[in-house]
Amino acid sequence: MAAEPKGGSFAPLLQPTFVLLWFATVVGNIGSFMRDVASAWLVTDLGAGPAAVSLIQAAGTLPIFLLAIPAGVLADILDRRKFLMAVQVLLALVSLSLMMLAETGAMSVAALAGLTFLGGIGAALMAPTWQAIVPELVPPRDVRSAVALNSLGINIARAIGPAAGGLLLAAFGATLTYGADVASYAVVIAALLLWRRPRAEEDPLSERFAGAFRAGLRYARASRELHVVLMRAAVFFVLGSAIWALLPLVARQLLGGDAGYYGLLLGAVGAGAILGAFILPALRRRLDIDGLLLAASLLTAAAMALLALAPPRALAPLVLVLLGIAWITALTGLNGTAQAILPNWVRGRALAVYLTVFNGAVTVGSLLWGALAEALGVPVTLWVAALALTGTAIVLRRFPLPRGEADLTPSLHWPEPLLAAPVENDRGPVLILIEYRLAPDSFAEFRALAHRLSAARRRDGAYSWGLAQDAADPSRVVEWFMVESWAEHLRQHRRVSHADADLQAELRRFHIAEEPPVVRHFLAG
Repeated sequence: MAAEPKGGSFAPLLQPTFVLLWFATVVGNIGSFMRDVASAWLVTDLGAGPAAVSLIQAAGTLPIFLLAIPAGVLADILDRRKFLMAVQVLLALVSLSLMMLAETGAMSVAALAGLTFLGGIGAALMAPTWQAIVPELVPPRDVRSAVALNSLGINIARAIGPAAGGLLLAAFGATLTYGADVASYAVVIAALLLWRRPRAEEDPLSERFAGAFRAGLRYARASRELHVVLMRAAVFFVLGSAIWALLPLVARQLLGGDAGYYGLLLGAVGAGAILGAFILPALRRRLDIDGLLLAASLLTAAAMALLALAPPRALAPLVLVLLGIAWITALTGLNGTAQAILPNWVRGRALAVYLTVFNGAVTVGSLLWGALAEALGVPVTLWVAALALTGTAIVLRRFPLPRGEADLTPSLHWPEPLLAAPVENDRGPVLILIEYRLAPDSFAEFRALAHRLSAARRRDGAYSWGLAQDAADPSRVVEWFMVESWAEHLRQHRRVSHADADLQAELRRFHIAEEPPVVRHFLAG
């Protein structure tokens, strides 16, 4: 991940459709940040304490924690363009409701939390799909650059949206601020209408929701590389979320600012993230992904510690610039690693698992730090979070992130199964047997390599796997695995990657017979 993509960091901007949707998402995110500023400030106007302030943060992230995985399934099986347009309409209706409540003076903490929760549902449905369409918009060599540009776009919006939202809120009130968010969704919908996405061909092996859901969970459960990414992300975001949960109180109580100043602080985070996006290529040449994540953790902890000291109001935005640099470094590193280790067939679902962990960590962290601030105060809570983040960042260096260098494109090297008669797609379960002949004393080495292959079998669809050795003839070894249906096994044929094919070829070198290993398929009676 230290190397720059062949196409360059800004190569995706040569793709017109990517540019169109990238610009639309920037506009849409500006509107969302303006809405969030208005909501976060309104809850303090309603006389709420730290727990209620953190509740609004949790209400926005909890739906993503609960619904991201089903949303990822939908991203992999539905028309992504139409699905995104429907979600944009939902989000526009949420902001329209907030605007009407603000205009009539009927806003309450309960209404604000409820509508924020509905907005979170829209975000949960949208996020995996936006990430999953990236490979459709740019060539494979530019996917990582496109991910980084999407992060840059979010932070451009973070730099503009909160500041503009704070100014609108201070000058014209919440009604106009929410109205600007409603208008931003019209821009996104227009861009989606202009996207001429190729119509997908009818596929007899297309997945249904329940089966796709199970396949996504199987993949996530079997992918050890994904486990490392999820663990590192969970720890960072639980501890790093303290600054986001408590920032409205830092602005108002510790620094004595108003709504415009709070927007300025959030804008400073976005400006720092933009700066970070431009210096990241140079940093990647000097540090690997684990070094970058360590630096991001230490910088985030330092920002929290400095804000706990209640610095002068003119200095606090500079501290938030440092936080923005740290945050985009962590977000880009973790998300880019997740993208690099995922094949396309399960990308939406597996990214949804990542988003579930991310938003679950932010939700838990927000509630935790809000409750702790109620008991200990905001400065002490920030110090505790900073110390915890520093300690865990150093310890977790022992669990390096995967490098994502394997070739995950389908190899399509499995031959079609031999059949006496056509098999119904829903028939199953299916037992697959692969018989090997091994040289004496090679079983232990063969078994160790086969266990590496077992993870690939499970990721691609198997729900059970094992090895069996003939008691009468120890040179005869059978690898077996089971899938839930004939259709799912045919999907396995499409999913096996070049990296898995290389591993299978390495395993076949232990086979000493002249003919290739015998493969048999058994169907449940």
